[in-house]
Amino acid sequence: MKRVLGAAGLTFTLLTTLWVASAWEPDRSVDSLKARWAAPPSTFLPLDGMNVHLRDEGSRDDAVPIVLLHGTSASLHTWDGWTAALSKNRRVIRFDLPGFGLTGPSPTSDYTIAAYSRFVVAMLDALSVKRCVLAGNSLGGEIAWATAVATPDRVSALILVDAAGHRLRSASVPIGFRAARVPVLNKLFLKLLPRRIVTSSVRNVYGDPSKVTDELVDRYFELTLREGNRAALPLRFEQAVSGANEENVKKVTAPTLILWGGLDGLIPLEHAALFAKEIAGSTLVTFPSLGHVPQEEDAAVSVAEVQRFLAAQRPPGLP
Repeated sequence: MKRVLGAAGLTFTLLTTLWVASAWEPDRSVDSLKARWAAPPSTFLPLDGMNVHLRDEGSRDDAVPIVLLHGTSASLHTWDGWTAALSKNRRVIRFDLPGFGLTGPSPTSDYTIAAYSRFVVAMLDALSVKRCVLAGNSLGGEIAWATAVATPDRVSALILVDAAGHRLRSASVPIGFRAARVPVLNKLFLKLLPRRIVTSSVRNVYGDPSKVTDELVDRYFELTLREGNRAALPLRFEQAVSGANEENVKKVTAPTLILWGGLDGLIPLEHAALFAKEIAGSTLVTFPSLGHVPQEEDAAVSVAEVQRFLAAQRPPGLP
């Protein structure tokens, strides 16, 4: 019996060692990631102790640029398709939020919505943008509407894409997000990151998981490894209080377009109806076959709704 137990223990130890070795992923420096993920037109803007990864594209004659805010564990690349379409005649600004992408962690470790909103306003100031169309997906959506409430003079129109902000009633949560909330497990993931967890997490937020390519997984995987990002994610979740400021949604006064994936399990469609009910005069468009990231899963279909909305906001004679 002792020999059997000893052999079982040895096998378990060996398998565990092999698993740790296969999943071992140390942090990667920004410099090592730049060649693939920060090619032109990427630039870096020093702000509040960070070098913010930024892309500022399109017409410099646009007095009211479009500013795009990504969601949790995403990056400015989630807006590639929208930017390609919108920058033909509009100025489009997007950047990696603190804690994510190549911008990396906040030096203050403050990942509250209020801190993110202040960061967005500071970015607008640094770029000399007085007013903008502000769009955001998921976490970025909550930051967008919170910023529109806090500084209504800076936001001419609002676009919410599967936005957070109401008390969450998720039907399905990506495994990576669940792991980041478990105290002991999230410490292990400071050094370990099995690629299959990233693959599963990205597939989870798509309505059609077959659209998730190896290159897409590469992007999420490698940018998660940016030094400091894995340590920032649990802090973001610790500081997030679901629905804490939902009463403020009613204070949005900007013209608002609400876009939602009908197959979103993370922030289900019922949340779209809440936003539409609470934001006076808002327009709601749903995409029955898309998931939590419509701007990424089907950029052409989702940006077409944005273009229609923006055309209605522009004074006659302007592009």
